[in-house]
Amino acid sequence: MKVEIINHSHHQLPEYATLLSAGMDLRANLDEPVVLKPLERRLIPTGLFIALPAGYEAQVRPRSGLAIKKGVTVLNSPGTIDADYRGEICVILINLSQNDFIVNDGERIAQMVIARHEKVEWSNVACLGDTERGSGGFGHSGM
Repeated sequence: MKVEIINHSHHQLPEYATLLSAGMDLRANLDEPVVLKPLERRLIPTGLFIALPAGYEAQVRPRSGLAIKKGVTVLNSPGTIDADYRGEICVILINLSQNDFIVNDGERIAQMVIARHEKVEWSNVACLGDTERGSGGFGHSGM
């Protein structure tokens, strides 16, 4: 699918790392490094602006390597970019480690997955159909 994009950064466009990758890396677009203190959260710009077609969203997700190696993740994961949003894509990073983390210009900070979604039309009913699970909540299976 084709998606319109404006790149105000000086970095390459997001791309898939492998043929079967679901997500594309997003890079920090910074004039100077940003220091994330332990438990600090910051909005990190990418310099990217997109126009998704109706029925699609972009999901901003953590990079697993950054999470396991540095304890840095995307706070509102996954973050959703709606098809009608035209502002800059920014990433809310949080440092969950005990050490400062320096975000450098061009660093891969998150990944973006483009996904189709459906619109819901609610149908009010008096009761819902039965299932084996029923109203069992978190941990209901005992496993």
